Amino acid sequence: MTPTRRRGPRIGETFPTLLAAAQRGDGPAFEQLYRALAPAVAGYLRLQGASDSDGLTNDVFIGVFTALASFRGDEEQFRSWLFTIAHRRLTDDRRRQGRRPAVADGVAVEDAAPAGDVEDEALRHIGTERVRILAEGLAPDQRDVILLRMVGGLSVEQVAEALGKPQTAVKALQRRAVAALRRRFEREGVSR
Repeated sequence: MTPTRRRGPRIGETFPTLLAAAQRGDGPAFEQLYRALAPAVAGYLRLQGASDSDGLTNDVFIGVFTALASFRGDEEQFRSWLFTIAHRRLTDDRRRQGRRPAVADGVAVEDAAPAGDVEDEALRHIGTERVRILAEGLAPDQRDVILLRMVGGLSVEQVAEALGKPQTAVKALQRRAVAALRRRFEREGVSR
């Protein structure tokens, strides 16, 4: 059982025009890029346990915006570049958190945004929490690979580039992660 590549929402045929406009400094074009890709980046960072996934997502896009003029490539390459930046910002965030003293009994407060369908929100939260718990059970390198593949929708080659690892190592990490998840599902009595 190998994971199938889940492709997140794509911009499609309009991507080259949108990218060119954003590179010229067109604010609405950059906003469209942000709106199309930020949810996947935020989901990746949240599942990786980022201290402030929304703030870190903003940092990622600030980095993208400042380096956007130098980017060359298609939508797949852009997505790979974006998640490489996200992974590096996450690594930096983890290092910063490691140097800071922990706050005892800190309570996270969710944004007080108006709720939509309560049932949908609850199911989404449960699903996200379950994925986070499953991901925490993996070794850090395995978790990186699985989340970049599944949440980021990156190819093995793109994950290898983002993590600075050989493709063979990424494939091995993915196989071990899938095997670990399979064993956990079997222990919990989850059928295929």
